[in-house]
Amino acid sequence: MSAIAPDAEIQRAVQVLRAGALVAFPTETVYGLGADASNAAAVRRIFEVKGRPADHPLIVHLKGAQDLRLWSRDAPIAAQKLAERFWPGPLTLILMRAPGVIDEITGGQDTVGLRVPSHPVAQQLLQAFGGGIAAPSANRFGRISPTSAQHVREELGDAVELVLDGGACEVGIESTILDLSSGHPVLLRPGRIGAAEIELAIGVPVARPGAHAPRASGMLAAHYAPSAPMILAAAADLDRVVREQSLRVPVAVLARRARPSDSRATLWQGAATDAQGYAHDLYALLRLLDRSGCGVIVVELPPERPEWEAVRDRLMRAAAGSGGAVAGASGSLEADDAT
Repeated sequence: MSAIAPDAEIQRAVQVLRAGALVAFPTETVYGLGADASNAAAVRRIFEVKGRPADHPLIVHLKGAQDLRLWSRDAPIAAQKLAERFWPGPLTLILMRAPGVIDEITGGQDTVGLRVPSHPVAQQLLQAFGGGIAAPSANRFGRISPTSAQHVREELGDAVELVLDGGACEVGIESTILDLSSGHPVLLRPGRIGAAEIELAIGVPVARPGAHAPRASGMLAAHYAPSAPMILAAAADLDRVVREQSLRVPVAVLARRARPSDSRATLWQGAATDAQGYAHDLYALLRLLDRSGCGVIVVELPPERPEWEAVRDRLMRAAAGSGGAVAGASGSLEADDAT
């Protein structure tokens, strides 16, 4: 599909949003399930369709950084610097919410998540609509995020009034989330934009979340999950884990190397060897493996390097959400107990 939507389709989407209904639309990260962020009933419809807990905050998508002041208050200088550097783009900022931002958006907290997406169709929609659009990923809560319009249609069907098709998402995993509400930058969710880039832009070290960090999208330990149990295995353990699992059930594999000639996997899916390429394909490949009919999905864990942090984060949460495990160095399978 074209990265630009016909004007008539955009106008129809605006009408749907203004009527309090839902529009799924592409961003550079994943497809979002959008509602008018100022309409409490419309926002509640998002939670109903997704099966999302009501205290789980949403991200508000804006047409430009100039709207930051409409949705937040007391934004630090760092927020302006990051907006200038990374917006439009895959960075969400958590700030103190402005008066009038509804509780349905914030999960009852005094903070709000804001970002300006760069996808041309998202920008067309936001410019035409004029206001903020609340939009979590357009899938059932906790399941694999959609990176194509077809993924949205397969998962949500008629529950969404309109799906804008903007082709495959460029990034393929959700945005980086940075909390600036306390005055100190805290990385709540890794994404395409890494901590080192953020630190370079603002000249301040980025911390990791503590016990008092605000709730934000995608922070639950179990998330992004396929229906089949998913096991994560280090590269050195991959063949052993596949062999052991194949004694019980058909095995689907996602790995960054070619299939060995003696592998007992039912399906072996190769993945990109670079972090950005892997992230771009990840959710589409997990959906493919999940539809294969195999009883378990075994995924080779990428290396523990900064450029792979976001991918590893999604894989760990997906394994936990599927009821899967991480293969221990001793050969045992350790269930993720952080759900």
